[in-house]
Amino acid sequence: MTVRIDPSWQRVLQPEFDKPYFELLTQYVRQQYQTCTCFPPAGLIFNAFDSCPFDRVRVVIIGQDPYHEEGQAMGLSFSVPEGVQVPPSLVNIYKEIHRDLGKPIPQSGDLRRWAEQGVLLLNATLTVEAHKAGSHQGKGWEELTDAAIDALNREREHLVFMLWGSYAQRKGQFIDRKKHLVLQTSHPSPLSVYRGFDGCGHFSAANNYLTQHGQPPIDW
Repeated sequence: MTVRIDPSWQRVLQPEFDKPYFELLTQYVRQQYQTCTCFPPAGLIFNAFDSCPFDRVRVVIIGQDPYHEEGQAMGLSFSVPEGVQVPPSLVNIYKEIHRDLGKPIPQSGDLRRWAEQGVLLLNATLTVEAHKAGSHQGKGWEELTDAAIDALNREREHLVFMLWGSYAQRKGQFIDRKKHLVLQTSHPSPLSVYRGFDGCGHFSAANNYLTQHGQPPIDW
């Protein structure tokens, strides 16, 4: 199957696009978008890949689902378009960056500037029905995103994987800790931020690791 996606990811993921599960997934998603309100807009389903080519990835942040309310989802985990109220989890991310690095807290929740620096903002599931969190889980997206993470793990070196919460940690449990830096803590949502995310220091740790391996730091 031919999928419109960044060419670097096309090479990596084409074996998945040719598998039966992906054809079934495509049929399901197409039917859902025709009969229900779904997010993100169809043209942004692969935005994480299109915004951060495979060879430019330096940091991977794994989310679970796209936002499921109107106007929020833009195909990048934790990110919302310019002008949309910053969601609570991203507010907590910004607070930790401020505590960790002293940077001012942005008014915008648009994280495209991170993606442009090599931060892959990847949700495990790439679509969702409006107002129904998790509604497109278990349909095949997780298999595709596992394959993307596995390819980064195998083909690249010295990446930083940020695994926040038990879901992301399970999804990244196979990552080679000898080749990459894996940072784990609780999810930044208000329900769990106090369990470790607050004060985790992941952003300075990521930048220190990148500079140690000859790469510029991320301007968080």
